[in-house]
Amino acid sequence: MTPYPIKILIVDDEKNVRRSLSLTLQDAGYEVSLAEEAIDALSRLQKEIFDLLLFDIRMGDVSGLQLFQKTRALGITTPVLFMSGNASLTEAVDTIRLGGADFLEKPFAPERLLLSVARALRMGELERKLAQLSHEGPKKEMLGESKAIRALYQAIEKVAPTRSKVLIQGESGSGKELIARALHKLSHVSKGPFIKVNCAAIPSQLIESELFGHERGAFTGATQLKRGLFELAHGGTIFLDEIAEMSESAQAKVLRVVQSQEFSRVGGTQVLTSDARILAATHKDLLQEVQKGKFREDLYFRLNVVPLCSVPLRERKEDIPLLLHSFLAECCAENGFAIKEVSPEAVSALMDYSWPGNVRELRNMAERLAIFAGARVEFTDLPSEIFPREETPAPRAPAEGALSLEQFKKQSERDYIIATLKRLHGNVSKAAQLLDLERTYLHRKIQELEIKKSEYF
Repeated sequence: MTPYPIKILIVDDEKNVRRSLSLTLQDAGYEVSLAEEAIDALSRLQKEIFDLLLFDIRMGDVSGLQLFQKTRALGITTPVLFMSGNASLTEAVDTIRLGGADFLEKPFAPERLLLSVARALRMGELERKLAQLSHEGPKKEMLGESKAIRALYQAIEKVAPTRSKVLIQGESGSGKELIARALHKLSHVSKGPFIKVNCAAIPSQLIESELFGHERGAFTGATQLKRGLFELAHGGTIFLDEIAEMSESAQAKVLRVVQSQEFSRVGGTQVLTSDARILAATHKDLLQEVQKGKFREDLYFRLNVVPLCSVPLRERKEDIPLLLHSFLAECCAENGFAIKEVSPEAVSALMDYSWPGNVRELRNMAERLAIFAGARVEFTDLPSEIFPREETPAPRAPAEGALSLEQFKKQSERDYIIATLKRLHGNVSKAAQLLDLERTYLHRKIQELEIKKSEYF
């Protein structure tokens, strides 16, 4: 329940339609306003704030699509449901392509209207949250409202304005670089450069040249002077990602910079300085690497002044709907697609998944869904790693007194249907789709096998 009444504006030139829609929505608890013409609607929209708009496509001198474009030109981003009884297929497609939340073809049942209204309001709420988060410090870099991620925000906001070294540890794909970028944006050197160094991607024989630069003739192939990344990061931030992969000799030179801000180019004798703020990150347990003799203890303690840990996605699952909506919106915008909605069954399956690849895995999956799913991401659109299709176990030879073959087939069929319905939270239509059965046939099977609703819902 929201703490304020949800306000809906209906714009339709047919009096009876306005009255019918108004009664249905008011009975459902919504606060409804009515407008007969586009000019009246625009006047209302510039004075009042609504949570949802219902536009008839064909009305008077200004169509619903033209009215939609005018509202967007005024900066009004309220979700819009389009409706029509005689729109062409092209017009119906255009409503979704241009950003409409849904299209309703008249006449439609009250249940269909209320379902579309509920979906559009959910989408609008997510978009408002995204807009709010984009103006809140590190949240522009890191989306989420879970308790764990909010605690991380608070830690970032405290340490960012200081000059302290920060060591960021956490699993791959969990957002360590986003933490580093947020620290930079809120720091005293935010106007300076942010230089990222992937220590794992640079060969050990080249890492020192990349970090500190080299003089002409320092080694074979060094045909001209090269400025290193510490030099380029002067006045800003240098982010040493996967620092545990750095060679021992490079670690020694980084320690010198950390201690005194001084370094020399490879093959050179001139002492240079860099006041870049140093941030480091690794997916490994760096203290264990020290104990194994693979990382310098003195460098570890110099870098680990303020430790921060990224949060794996399995520990912040309540952020999944917001993250998924954001990633889908981004991918759809990049490819010119209409924004896609996600079914509750699909969201439920995503919440049940363990996400070993963390946020990066979710982002990659969202890109695939943006390309291959329809206007609405359904449960069956999810890749097999998210929802593995269950396989029937290999049968064993029956023991004496065991079930007959026919009884075994019936029991196995019953168990499999119940398991599928449980996973889909009792949604028979989705279960039929997944089992590759006609919905009516599945209903008959449920009755035939005497499956009770209490067994799966």
